[in-house]
Amino acid sequence: MAEFGLFIGWGQPYAGKQAGAAKVFEEAVGYWNSLQAAGEIESYEVVQLSSHGGDLAGFALLRGDPEKLGRLRMAPEFGRLTMRAAACLTGIGVVDGMVDAGMVRWMGAWKEAIADLV
Repeated sequence: MAEFGLFIGWGQPYAGKQAGAAKVFEEAVGYWNSLQAAGEIESYEVVQLSSHGGDLAGFALLRGDPEKLGRLRMAPEFGRLTMRAAACLTGIGVVDGMVDAGMVRWMGAWKEAIADLV
């Protein structure tokens, strides 16, 4: 199971860009499906958040090997889709992260690093 992830977050569509946002979302899901079929990512999940007063409207979490995820961030198609999304949606962001056992390992290292500070 993957220990690393790529968080792709977005906000609300710009006024008049809702149809474009829907089109880019469909393109992105197709791209993520192709990445999974090719073994470039292990899996992905998409979350649309309910209204909560914040800037984050939804996100996708792509799970996989950290080296493959790093290469993915630099891939031309990933960049193209990110640019297209930014033209339609506020707050586009892409962030590396740890998940599952990777988070547990990170938390252990963090606790060790701060042990003499408390």
